[in-house]
Amino acid sequence: MSNPKDLVRQFLLDVRSGRHPERAGDFMAPRVRAHQVVSEAPAVVERTPEQYAEHVREMLDAYGEFTLTVDELIADGDRVYARWTQKGRHVGQVDAFAPTGAPVSAMTSAVYRVENGLIVEYWIQIDRQGIAAQLRQAAASGR
Repeated sequence: MSNPKDLVRQFLLDVRSGRHPERAGDFMAPRVRAHQVVSEAPAVVERTPEQYAEHVREMLDAYGEFTLTVDELIADGDRVYARWTQKGRHVGQVDAFAPTGAPVSAMTSAVYRVENGLIVEYWIQIDRQGIAAQLRQAAASGR
């Protein structure tokens, strides 16, 4: 890719979107530090492109074919901030929630650090409480 912003945009649209998870290695270094920014329990995990592809496949199992819309992309040197909306249906087990078929929407943001044309690190925030609220509502309404 010609620059970090383009690399991250294509990564989101090709890999994170679930369209081509097998292409994770085209965008990610062999080992990527993934900072899971969760207020109650922040964690840092190391992921390979293969592990990331499996993570995307798990999302497909849980939410089916989903859409991913890039809402904002801002680049500053080797860092790219991305915010996106992901929409799917609750078709697989998610935590304690059995599939309901209900629509589920998630807003997510991340900062990606790019080095030598590959993502080497990222900090991601997902609206986990918002997803849980949607799943609770769907389960309560019998959907």
